[in-house]
Amino acid sequence: MDGKQLQTQYKEHLSDFNNWNQKEHAEDFILYPKNIGYHLCIDETALSKGELYTILTNRDKHGRKGTIVAIVKGTKAEDVINVLLKIDADKRNQVKEITLDMAGSMQKIAKRCFPGAMQVVDRFHVSKLVYEAVQDLRIAYRWQVMKDENRKIKEAKAKGESYEPKVFSNGDTLRQLLARSRYLLFKAPDKWLQSQKVRAKLLFEQFPDIKSVYYYALRLGKIFSDYTDKDVARAKLALWYNEIEEFGYDTFTT
Repeated sequence: MDGKQLQTQYKEHLSDFNNWNQKEHAEDFILYPKNIGYHLCIDETALSKGELYTILTNRDKHGRKGTIVAIVKGTKAEDVINVLLKIDADKRNQVKEITLDMAGSMQKIAKRCFPGAMQVVDRFHVSKLVYEAVQDLRIAYRWQVMKDENRKIKEAKAKGESYEPKVFSNGDTLRQLLARSRYLLFKAPDKWLQSQKVRAKLLFEQFPDIKSVYYYALRLGKIFSDYTDKDVARAKLALWYNEIEEFGYDTFTT
């Protein structure tokens, strides 16, 4: 028996799929109100073929049986809200805390469906946004360098000459240096390969502000990992934010 046939046999005969009380709407959402708890987490993920789903989980279950509260197709706030409002208000009002990312749609869902819950932004999402800001700066410089190179190529061509970009000690041109630095900027310096250490040194010499925002991102991660006392962490975060504002990189502060 091939795998496809075995899958069909299980679905149609051995499982309770045909009698499943959520079968009619399972393509759009599934809901398990009994799994709701005091501490929830809401996030989006791609389950199949790149299709996005919004998932609500009970954090107290730690991934074990009873973790999933709801899975809703798509990320549109109103669609998710309409599904979650099917849960009794008494149960929804018992939720004390909900962890979410910084998307406005997630905050809207949490506020509407769990009005008594404290909203906690997941530090993973904060760190992710900060590292994306580092990449935004790298990409902005790359476009600028590409534009400058194209201009110099045209100028050289008009003079009947060929343009040769500067090549650094590791064999990279400036354009290649920016392109090939993508992955090292997601990693801590102690995780760099020797070639990445060389490339980072060259990159930071050419673009000191990339070095600055990269180390600001590292410091934020260190605050999250090293300080468990909320008052100390709050003070460290305030200091970090003040330094970012003084540095003047708007992407970090928006």
